[in-house]
Amino acid sequence: MKKLLIDSIGCLSVTPEQINESMAQNNGKVILSGVMQRADATNQNGRQYPDDILRREADKYKKVFVTERRALGELDHPDSGVVNLQNVSHNVVDLWWDGSDLMGKIEILGTPSGNIAKELLKSGIRLGISSRGMGSVKNIGEGKVEVQDDFEIVCWDLVSNPSTQGAFMSPLNESVTHDNKQNKYSKVHSLINDIISVM
Repeated sequence: MKKLLIDSIGCLSVTPEQINESMAQNNGKVILSGVMQRADATNQNGRQYPDDILRREADKYKKVFVTERRALGELDHPDSGVVNLQNVSHNVVDLWWDGSDLMGKIEILGTPSGNIAKELLKSGIRLGISSRGMGSVKNIGEGKVEVQDDFEIVCWDLVSNPSTQGAFMSPLNESVTHDNKQNKYSKVHSLINDIISVM
């Protein structure tokens, strides 16, 4: 039986200066980039997303929602499998893979919830990025469950309490592309975050 699956992947960790720079280089828009989801890894909820299922759903999500500019997410998770337009804070504008990390780029919108997110980020508050989907899970032992083939991505939301360590988003300016330099930066940033999280 399908149920609502919510998983927080990491934090948006940015400085006010980075937000201001992103706005200056993106015509007043705050654009952030980082890890959205991780395949074949157990998160703090004890849930694993098989690589083939997550890739299939991410590709489908990108083809439909990202391409049609309606990959909207909310500020905080509701208990629903539907995105409530009144609470929308951001739009996912790109998705791509770096190994088993699903990377993404989000635009913070000028909606009431988007403005709250922007002000929190400008104040140095860390926000998590978190997936919301529908599907069933199978117990695979040792307190772990695996997402099954009926999984569907609903969206990614901004939340206050992430459950998975090591995934941070950073402001993005127009000159940054998905080249090796950006991928190396993401990996270094992720490693630094892992070290800090253990301390």
